[in-house]
Amino acid sequence: MKNFWQKTETSIWTSSLLLMAYSTFLGRFGGGLMDGAKTNFLVNTLNLSGGRVLLLEGIRELPGLALMFVVALFMRMPLSQSSAISIFIMGIGFFLYAFVHSYLALIAVVVLSSLGMHMSMPLTGALTMSLTTKEKTGQVLGSLASVGSFASIAGICAIMLISKFAESLSLRAYYIAGGLFIILSGFLIAKIPKSVGTADVDPPRMLIKRHYWLYYVLILLQGSGQQVLDSFCMLLLVKNFGLKVWNISFLLLISGVVTMIAGPYIGRLIDRYGERNTIPPSYVFLALSCAGFALIKNVLILQILLIVVRFFGMFGMGLSTYVRRVSPQEELTPTLSAGVSINHITSVTMPLIAGQLLPSIGFEAIFLGTAIIISISIPFAMMMKVKAVN
Repeated sequence: MKNFWQKTETSIWTSSLLLMAYSTFLGRFGGGLMDGAKTNFLVNTLNLSGGRVLLLEGIRELPGLALMFVVALFMRMPLSQSSAISIFIMGIGFFLYAFVHSYLALIAVVVLSSLGMHMSMPLTGALTMSLTTKEKTGQVLGSLASVGSFASIAGICAIMLISKFAESLSLRAYYIAGGLFIILSGFLIAKIPKSVGTADVDPPRMLIKRHYWLYYVLILLQGSGQQVLDSFCMLLLVKNFGLKVWNISFLLLISGVVTMIAGPYIGRLIDRYGERNTIPPSYVFLALSCAGFALIKNVLILQILLIVVRFFGMFGMGLSTYVRRVSPQEELTPTLSAGVSINHITSVTMPLIAGQLLPSIGFEAIFLGTAIIISISIPFAMMMKVKAVN
């Protein structure tokens, strides 16, 4: 049996996968520029309160609720073309952030960029998985996650240097640059052959099937836990501990290095040992990290926990590989689209509810509640029965 740590075969890198990798790099580089500035842009440039930031996070997730209906309009279009369109919409939306001066205008560009981002999730995910075999799905997703992390590192390094030595530069400039990089990445996706992802029969425009009930349950619970972690961890560090742009960027840099190195190995872990044996332990560590954010007041430890959260969050790719392994090609995209919509039932409601409760119950109770929700996912994840690939 091949040693697990043996180097990944270069044969997985077809010309189409290389185009996907280049596109991923450009898109994530642009995202890295914006991620490092996001919280400070909202809090310091636009002077939003913590409650308004969390309300915005809930609004940002609204397009995800209707995603299965939106993607249904593109279901008969070639995957590469529909994926490119979604990325163009996302890039334009982020570009327009730079010109926002009111909360109402901010909501408008948030919805536009979010629509494109959520459309790209199932479309590019299905496109990527269609470029490889079922047995190597985790390996390819992990490798592209590594490429994305490297790109984010490059973007974060750029914003760290610029914000440190050119403090007078407006944070709006990062959204102009980031949006343009994302648009450029869409042009590369459009170059992938239109035949990729086609099936012998036309795919259903929408699909909710009993066969995938376990995926629906897990993706629903993931929406509750991961969304609160993504929204609240950064907000806690900025609001309660006063971390600056360069502090946040440095944290994202360290996290990016960890995920860049670990991504391919995590993907191969999922391929080799199966989703049932890899996802539940990740949920355990995520739940413990949530409890840590609730109980620990040391800012250094909290920053370490943030990196831990982002590392174990990568195992979430296992839900996509699970669908890939148990579904025929024509059901892959509509099932992933339905999963994103189901995920956003809780992704939308949790930040909205938490934002309203934050002034009265504080961060501690929110993080403890999130730990409980993640813990509920563990027994369901242990019910996955996809056989591991030897």
